[in-house]
Amino acid sequence: MHIVLDDTAMAAAGQGNILASRLIHRAHAEPGWFLYAPTCALVEADRARPGTAEHLAALPGITVLDLDLPAALALAAEETWAAAHSQYSAQPTPDRPDGAIVATIIPKRWDGRPVRVLDLNA
Repeated sequence: MHIVLDDTAMAAAGQGNILASRLIHRAHAEPGWFLYAPTCALVEADRARPGTAEHLAALPGITVLDLDLPAALALAAEETWAAAHSQYSAQPTPDRPDGAIVATIIPKRWDGRPVRVLDLNA
């Protein structure tokens, strides 16, 4: 299971969201669970809730995704860097042929976008 945290999910994890906490635990403890934090979304989450970036980056079950050239080119066409980097990170790759699911607190943000969404509101 490959899951990309968007900026809202990262901020929610820092505020004790139980579903975000479960994802973090699974990514750390269970084989086959992978959790990703796109750099641009991490920055935006830290702006919303200072300390979030440092905290999430230190967790062993989370892989921080760098902003490489293909990602930067994809961001240029979008309105916000956080959502664009999350969407780009969820696309299929050789390591993730089915892509990844975007975990979010604001699922409507993803309406009409080519990603699968996991709503962390429950």
